[in-house]
This record gives sequence, structure tokens and C-alpha cells, in this order.
Amino acid sequence: MSSLPSNSPAAPPPSLTEVETHGVERIPDADRTATPLDLFRLAFGGANTFSTCVLGAFPILFGLSFWQGLAATLLGVVAGALILCPMAVFGPVNGTNNAVSSSAHLGVHGRVVGSFLSLLTAIAFFSISVWSSGDALVGGAHRLFGLARSDLSYVVAYALFAVLVLAVCVYGFRFMLFVNKVAVTSATVLFLVGAFAFAGDFDPSYAGAFTDSADAATQSLFWPSFIGAALIVLSNPVSFGAFLGDWSRYIPASTPRRRVVGAAFLSQIATLVPFLFGLTTASIIAAKAPEYVDPAAPDFVGGLLAISPTWYFLPVCLLALIGGMSTGTTALYGTGLDFSSVFPRLSRVQATVLVGVLSIAFIFIGRFGLNLVQSISTFATMIITCTTPWMVVMMLGFFTRRGWYDPDALQVFNRRQRGGRYWFAHGWNWRGMTAWWVSAVIGVLFTNIPGQFVGPLGDLANGVDISLPLSLVVAAVLFLSLLRLFPEPRAVYGPEGARLVRTVEVPVPPITGPGAEADEGPVSDPSATLRT
Repeated sequence: MSSLPSNSPAAPPPSLTEVETHGVERIPDADRTATPLDLFRLAFGGANTFSTCVLGAFPILFGLSFWQGLAATLLGVVAGALILCPMAVFGPVNGTNNAVSSSAHLGVHGRVVGSFLSLLTAIAFFSISVWSSGDALVGGAHRLFGLARSDLSYVVAYALFAVLVLAVCVYGFRFMLFVNKVAVTSATVLFLVGAFAFAGDFDPSYAGAFTDSADAATQSLFWPSFIGAALIVLSNPVSFGAFLGDWSRYIPASTPRRRVVGAAFLSQIATLVPFLFGLTTASIIAAKAPEYVDPAAPDFVGGLLAISPTWYFLPVCLLALIGGMSTGTTALYGTGLDFSSVFPRLSRVQATVLVGVLSIAFIFIGRFGLNLVQSISTFATMIITCTTPWMVVMMLGFFTRRGWYDPDALQVFNRRQRGGRYWFAHGWNWRGMTAWWVSAVIGVLFTNIPGQFVGPLGDLANGVDISLPLSLVVAAVLFLSLLRLFPEPRAVYGPEGARLVRTVEVPVPPITGPGAEADEGPVSDPSATLRT
């Protein structure tokens, strides 16, 4: 990896109440004081929440039995963790977020694809956190204090919660890390307390809709429902793909790569705690209060409060508050960070506020103007379909480049410059762009979410949603084929050359534009790569 050498000692971490000033420029070595454990806390804390419980309830909402839902959940979590974990290495290598790192594979201008995907993901999961947490707080207050469950109550709860999350994101990385340190421990304890609260009501033999006595029409929906539930679960780890670099960029470049990847993988395996809490309680709701899992108007939060013992209402409210803060901050922080570079007139704080305001508007539209559950499941599936091929391009690019990057050339877009190793064709690397959009479109065409969204080719696999495996394979095969048939410039591969693919000798256009002369100097330092 190319890096700017530095022998300066690490600076002491700033205080929690000091507003973060770093944007997406390369984090100086002296400021990289985070560890893989911090990455674990942020990634796990962002998912160890009430909103993940809501996603964990979807297998039951889709009609699966408890054991079928457990299998779908395990499949989704493990597969998602395996897809996600390699995305953690870009932050330590380049000292910036993953969208900026994608410049190396999609081009200086093509990096906006990552920014767009992170925006969609942030809106979706910020909204889920506010919806679920707000519903739980209002429902708990209704049961404890008699607060009316009116639209006004929900509006006030959503607004207050969203503003609180936005305030944490404005302060930045250190404050967010503190919130997640608290959330990881406290939320886990509250989930374990919940296991005692519901132990007497839990029956693992809950059969779901696909029993032996079900009619043929119902039986035919089993595999579409199973795959659909697994994809909803998988959307949670995949949603972190665009954000991992936001946090791992504070990890020193010398940190062993396996520790960084391992922290990301384990952070998602640990989310089985909230997923299983959601699955288990949803099965209890389906047995004891089935009106709350009616496919026409499901209400997991209301059902959870209906079956909870009175003494567990307060823990539910605490889960909603702590977990929602964690999910909301991890979703919103990265997008505000990235859009400060897409719109250079905006500082990180201003961009965070702008994205937050747009997300809050979506929250109210989605809650009061749309079918909430259908919106969540459809949006989550679309995120998977479009984000996973982008991640494949990034990971294969990292492999073929042997992990070597030029951090200075990655910042060309952010500095409003031109040229450099990753300029390609007018700032676009059509190889990576083509592999991404073709596989994403194919994924959308083959998407099949029964009763919600079925792509034009969604029925070709007998109703089973094969969009994800198909888009994964297409992205990998197409990208590698394009790299073989249309070689990239030798200069983008660093001193050790390419792996698996061919290269061509092409002059590197000089970097021109604001500050270009000041930035001149050594751009190659292969010794700065992460140790294996």
C-alpha cells in the first residue's frame, strides 16, 4: 500500500464532547488510536438493538415455524458475515472510508456509487431504528402510565429520538464509540433478562403456516418465504459494507489484517443474540396474540408489549432507547461523513445534519403514508441486491491489487482535482462500473418477494428468490473477465504487479487542480501494507 510515512507517536484521543473535524481525508497516523475491539463494538453495537429484533421476527411473519426460522436466521447471519468481513480491511489500508477507497476500482467519479448506496442504507436502517424504538417507547408508556397511543405521541417520540441520534452523530466518532461501548453491554444484559421473562411462554414446537395439513398453494410458498426471510436477515450484516471503513480507518495500518477481518466477522455472529430474541418472541406472539402477526397489519412491537410481564416493560423501553441510539448513530454517521466530500461546500457536521433531516422526513412518510413492514422488507432486499455486487467488485479488486493502493490518488475527487492513478476514462473505471450495474440490474430482475415485489424474471426459479446468488456470481465472473479482456494500467497495481489479471503500460495522468503542487511528493510506500 502506498502511504505517507510517519514516525510520530499516537496522539491522546480527543474528549467525547469535542466535535470531530476529520472528513474523508486520510486519517493521520498519529490519530489512529482505535483497535479491532473498537471495530467489534461499533459493528456489534450498531446491530445489537431493538431494530434487529424486528428483523429477527420476519421469519415468523413470513409463516415459518420456529425451527425453520432459526435455520433461515443462521443462514442469513453467517452468509452475511462472510460477505461483509473482508470490507473491513480498506479502512486501515487507506485511512479513509470505503466509498473513497472504491475510487481505485470504479474510478475517481465512480466512487459516488458507494456514496449513493450508503445513503440508501443509512435512510433505511436509521428509519428502522427510529420506528421500532419510538413504537416501543410509546407502547411502554401507554402500558405503564396510560399515555394515549395517538399519532401525536408517535410523532413526538420519533422526532425526539431522531434529534437525539443526530446530535451524537454531529459530535462524531469518539462520542459514537462511547455510546456503543455502553450499548454492547447493557443491551446484551437486557436481552438475557428477556430470556428469563419469556422462558415460561416459549414453545420451540411452534409450527407456523407450512404444516403437513396446509393446502398446496400454501406449501408452494415455503421456499420463497424461507429464502425471503434469510435475505431479510442477511440485509443486516450486508448493510454495514459501505460503513465499515468509516470506523476501521481509525485503526493503525500496521494492525494484522486477520484481526480486523475477524473483528468484523465476529461482530455479526454476535448479532444472533438480538436476532434470536426477535425470532423467539415473535413465535410466542404468534401463539398467544396472533392478531399482532397478521400479514395484513403486523405489529411486532405491540405484540411484544402485549405478551411481556409488567416488570419487563421498563427493560423494553431501555432496549428501545439504547439500541436505537446505537443503530441510528452507526447508520447516519458514515453517510454524513461521505456526503461532506460529495458536496464540498458542506462540512462533515453540515452534511450529517442534511442527511439526518432527509432521513427524518422519510421516517414520517414511511410510518404514516406507507405499509411499514412491506417498506422495510422491500427496501432491505433492494439494498442487498445493489450493495452486494459493489462489495464483490471491491473485494476482487483488493485481491487482484494485492492490497496495494495510492492514498493520495484516492483523494482526487474530494479535492476537486483531476488525474492520478485512478482517473481511468475521465474519472470512470468502466470495468468495475459495468460489473456493478449489470449484476445489480440482474439481481433486481430476479427478485421475488411474495406479495411485495416480484421482478420481471422473478418467477423463473419457481418463485424462489435467486437474486443474491445470481448477482454475486455475475459480478465476480464479469469483473474478472473484463479485467482479463481489457487490462487496467500497470500503475494501479503497485510494485508487486497484478494477481490473476493482465496489465497494460499506460502513462498516468498527472494530478492537477486545487492544491496539486502542494501534494506532490512520494506516493508509493509498499512497506506500509497491513501485515498478514
